[in-house]
Amino acid sequence: MSNYNLSEVKEMADGDEDFMKVVVQTFLEEIPPDVESMNQAIDNDNPTLAYQYAHKMKPNLQLFGLDLMDQIQVIEAWAKEGKKKDNVPEAAAKISRKVNVAQIALKRDFELDES
Repeated sequence: MSNYNLSEVKEMADGDEDFMKVVVQTFLEEIPPDVESMNQAIDNDNPTLAYQYAHKMKPNLQLFGLDLMDQIQVIEAWAKEGKKKDNVPEAAAKISRKVNVAQIALKRDFELDES
C-alpha cells in the first residue's frame, strides 16, 4: 500500500513520464518547506500565515492523494473563523507526518525509475 496516489498526476501527465517526474520534483521542492513554514506559523500563533501555507498546499496534497483536507480545514477554520487552536497542533502533526512519509516514498520510488 502506497502512502500517496499518483492516479491524478498520471492522468494529468497523459503518459508523459518526464512530466510526471517534474510534477513529483516540484512537489518535493515546495511542499515540505511549506509544511515547515506552516508549522512555524502555528507555533508562533500566526493563524493568517498558517492559513496561507495550508491553503497553498491544498491542490498539491489533493493531486498526490494525501487525503489531508480535514486537517487543512482545521487550520483554515482557526485562521478564518477564529476557532480555538485546540485541534490545530494535532492536524498540523498529521499533515507533517503524511507529507514526510510521502516525500520519502516518492524519492525512493522515483530514484528507482531513474537508475
